[in-house]
Amino acid sequence: MDTNEKYMFRCIELARLGAGNVAPNPMVGSVIVHRGKIIGEGFHQKYGEAHAEVNAIHSVSEPGLLKESTLYVTLEPCAHHGLTPPCSDLIVEKQIPRVVIGTIDSFSEVAGKGIEKLRKAGVAVEEGILEKECRALNKRFFTFHEKKRPFVILKWAQTLDGFIDIDRSREHFGEPTWITGDLALRLVHKVRSEEGAILVGTNTAEKDNPSLTVRRWAGKNPLRAVIDKNLRLPPNLKLFDGSAKTLVFNSIKNMETETIDFVKIDFNEKMILQILAEFQRRNILSVIVEGGRQLLESFIRADLWDEAHVFIGNKFFYKGVSSPQIPGNLISDERLDSDWLKIFHKQS
Repeated sequence: MDTNEKYMFRCIELARLGAGNVAPNPMVGSVIVHRGKIIGEGFHQKYGEAHAEVNAIHSVSEPGLLKESTLYVTLEPCAHHGLTPPCSDLIVEKQIPRVVIGTIDSFSEVAGKGIEKLRKAGVAVEEGILEKECRALNKRFFTFHEKKRPFVILKWAQTLDGFIDIDRSREHFGEPTWITGDLALRLVHKVRSEEGAILVGTNTAEKDNPSLTVRRWAGKNPLRAVIDKNLRLPPNLKLFDGSAKTLVFNSIKNMETETIDFVKIDFNEKMILQILAEFQRRNILSVIVEGGRQLLESFIRADLWDEAHVFIGNKFFYKGVSSPQIPGNLISDERLDSDWLKIFHKQS
């Protein structure tokens, strides 16, 4: 590993500390190095607040050293006025002579403009250091701006014999059929706290009565969303309890209340594209699709997914509702006590 990569890895470590708190901005980390020693570190901590480069610069105890230092950052410094001033302007102002960048920012307001501004000011800029890793860090951000839709995570739990539910009659509605244990459940809530929205279909809302909130992990609740074409779901479901904002995709009305937004879509057209377009309009970078099978398979058939998180519990149902078949590449296989988590990427 060369010197640039060593410091960029540290930038990536710092950037991850902002997970769940910076969207729709990207996670960004930065370090400042003077003569082989890190003298400043920073990361983007919260949406609307100072960016990583600013925090790193302000952490330097001897500002005079900045004129002899290199600033490392996972993502191209911004060149536009948003909620905060341009980071490229501060770098120029502090006369930092060299900047090493992980990857270019594909957001249209930046997209090379930050690098151009730095070079015009005489700053030596090196780019593309651990570019693959830096893009993976912000896969949600890049998907949102390059594919014009949120990053889609399909998630379900299945038994060892491939079922996601038993055959249930209406008297058994109201609680999910538990397949995995406590450790897997805590991980599910951790993931929820880091994503923008979570979506279920009508049958899942009715059968399982899920809360879709973060209860077993510290973090914010995702935007909850449910598909209810004919608005037949009862108002006493947990989805409508006001503990988190809920979207209801339906065929009847558009209406906003304090805790529930009804969004009318055309179910005769491409339903999934309309749903993703609404999330994009709301600046939601990522969405978890939690089921049921019909909804999950709709995303798979439409080829509108990026990852699938498949939890496998140490149980057999022998019969019931079969799990979806995922045509992706297995990239991770993790043991969770007596359960497993397999993560798949969509084949490119």
